[in-house]
Amino acid sequence: MNMMTRHGAALKVENCGKTFADGTCALARATLDIAQSETLVLLGPSGCGKTTLLRIVAGLETPDSGGRVLFDGKDLTRQPIEKRNVGMVFQSYALFPNMSVADNIGYGLKLRGLPKTERAARVAELVALTNLGGLEDRRIDQLSGGQRQRVALARAVAIRPSVLLLDEPLTALDAALRERLRGELNDLLRKLGITAIYVTHDQAEAMELGDRIVVMRKGAIAQVGTPREIYFTPANRFVAEFVGAANIIEAPIESGELVLPGGRVPVSGRDAMSRAVAMVRPETIMLADAATAGLAGTVDSVRFAGDRQRIIVRDAASVPLAVDAPNTVNVSAGERVGLSIPPAAIRLLPEED
Repeated sequence: MNMMTRHGAALKVENCGKTFADGTCALARATLDIAQSETLVLLGPSGCGKTTLLRIVAGLETPDSGGRVLFDGKDLTRQPIEKRNVGMVFQSYALFPNMSVADNIGYGLKLRGLPKTERAARVAELVALTNLGGLEDRRIDQLSGGQRQRVALARAVAIRPSVLLLDEPLTALDAALRERLRGELNDLLRKLGITAIYVTHDQAEAMELGDRIVVMRKGAIAQVGTPREIYFTPANRFVAEFVGAANIIEAPIESGELVLPGGRVPVSGRDAMSRAVAMVRPETIMLADAATAGLAGTVDSVRFAGDRQRIIVRDAASVPLAVDAPNTVNVSAGERVGLSIPPAAIRLLPEED
């Protein structure tokens, strides 16, 4: 079977929660369906339950009574990790320092008793796929961090796992390398067509890698959706603020308009509301003529960021507004500016999460 063939199990996590012996609830009961070949990202701050959920899928933790884990419809809840055919990549990589790159990649195949010629062919295929050509005979301590990450990934997928589980595999790398390897990892997951669950606290990783994202908070699922759904239509204030930059504006509504200190802004379809908590992304706000715009304020600061500039405008709303403007716009602190916000760019949120 060619490694490029789509494979992996359809996965169901059904009513799975985790309460430890001391009464601590690490994970509220959750149900998720993960399609074959889908990459699902578990995103959230430290301690939110994402690694606990991953460990339940792996078989390293047993869910509370009533919870089930199914691979292609088969209940594996009570099966240990060695009987689940999962591949795992951790932040530490856990490679064998006394083995060569090729031996590390082929280790799981050797344990399964795969014939030597077949094992060598599979290793060669993965070496090519992960851009490790020429490094087959090197020891692990002779590799860069990025090369080690690719060896760990190749070893995990060599066994053709039902599900590939990745727990913050890029965290130990520096920012520039992490960004480059994120792109490589995304390409590789698409080529492999494998079912994958990826844990991270990094929203950029989640946006690039996930077919869908599960945003988690305090042991519970806050929202499940595509990257675009999570970004543009967050279900609550936590998701809005955790994923991307967001202006959160609390204001009364009159005649279908947000009433702000610096003017009025039309909103769509919420005439019955008297007060709102609204989210506006900085890149959706446009600068306009202060004399004619429906909303105006004073520039507090301008921060040049190369491809754009972040402008902070005070007095327009009850909180300073962040505006992402083209790098060609010329404004300075103290200047009066108008702001234009399309009604479709305003997301009204529940007042309480």
